[in-house]
Amino acid sequence: MPTNRKGDRRERELVNRLDDTGFAVMRAPASGGATQRELPDVLAGNADAFYAIEAKSSAGDPIYLTGEEVQALVYFAQNFGAKPRIGVRFDREDWYFFHPGDCYTTDGGNYRVKKETALANGVDLPELAGDTQKVTLEEATDRGHANPDGGHGDADGADDGVRKLLQAVADGTLSVEEAADALA
Repeated sequence: MPTNRKGDRRERELVNRLDDTGFAVMRAPASGGATQRELPDVLAGNADAFYAIEAKSSAGDPIYLTGEEVQALVYFAQNFGAKPRIGVRFDREDWYFFHPGDCYTTDGGNYRVKKETALANGVDLPELAGDTQKVTLEEATDRGHANPDGGHGDADGADDGVRKLLQAVADGTLSVEEAADALA
């Protein structure tokens, strides 16, 4: 499938997912080179936030954006009163979002998002919508209750299984969905 058709399909998918999450959303009709103006791919807002999103997807790893793409996104977002976000989607994964300042910048001035980075540090759709808040592996392991011997978790070590699941997610050997299913 040609890249632009797949990109168009992914952008429409993102619009539908944002709509399902409660955002008022539209795909910029002039994105993808249909005009000389630099526009983001998607505009989305709810009662709490308004975003200008540059959407990228990839079957492989990593996703690159040119410095010009990111500068145009930030410029548009500032002038429009929106928060700039880079939305990335890797095959068989969900959408993850980054502020441009949180992305890795290459020596050539381009921006890069690796799959591992998206899964570990990206903001997912529920968090973007304000429905959830990300908890890091370190935060999760520090939240256990002290047991009688001074450690975390209960006396029989039930939190050890949760830590192993979280570590597997952090290592990329287990998806968030698989970990959630295991905890249910």
